[in-house]
Amino acid sequence: MQDKDITDVADLQSVLREMLKSGVEKLLEAELDDELGYERYDRQSEKTNYRNGKSTKRVKTDLGEIDLEIPRDRNGEFDPQIVPKHSSDISAIEDKVISMYGKGMSQRDISEHIEDLYGVPLSAQSISRMTDKIIPHVEEWQHRPLEIEYPFVFMDAIHYKVKQNNRIVSKAAYVVVGINLDGMKDVLGIWIGENETSKFW
Repeated sequence: MQDKDITDVADLQSVLREMLKSGVEKLLEAELDDELGYERYDRQSEKTNYRNGKSTKRVKTDLGEIDLEIPRDRNGEFDPQIVPKHSSDISAIEDKVISMYGKGMSQRDISEHIEDLYGVPLSAQSISRMTDKIIPHVEEWQHRPLEIEYPFVFMDAIHYKVKQNNRIVSKAAYVVVGINLDGMKDVLGIWIGENETSKFW
């Protein structure tokens, strides 16, 4: 999740856009898995519907516009919930999606995040399927190798609300972005805190 041509601090948000895009696309894939009743590349004899490629959809976020790859089914029955067909604004969910990459997020935390993201009752099987889809992606990102030296480091926090113990609470996702010797930026890590404080920084 690196990019070039850094002009100012706001430009660093492009890395977060890439994280958001990747996270939402994983959830869309999990939704289609749930709709079809099987995962991609599963070999089953009695399939009544199939995957049918992807279409591109441009959506608005507070970080700027992103192009999402939306999976399709052959019968045209798939109606994604996280990015509805006639919606082009996902700014309401972006902070929650990005925060799933934060260190300290357990599998249960991510499952609750997913349930809260959709805002509608989901079956335990659906939540489990989506959690299983996103967790390997999150863990791969968290354990990717970083460079030895970053001459410049920027720090910021993303604030979002999430349901916890049957009440809505505010959280802060602390984001640390480094710029390497080639002028490329990389999100070094995300940490979840109760709120933004100097002590946590």
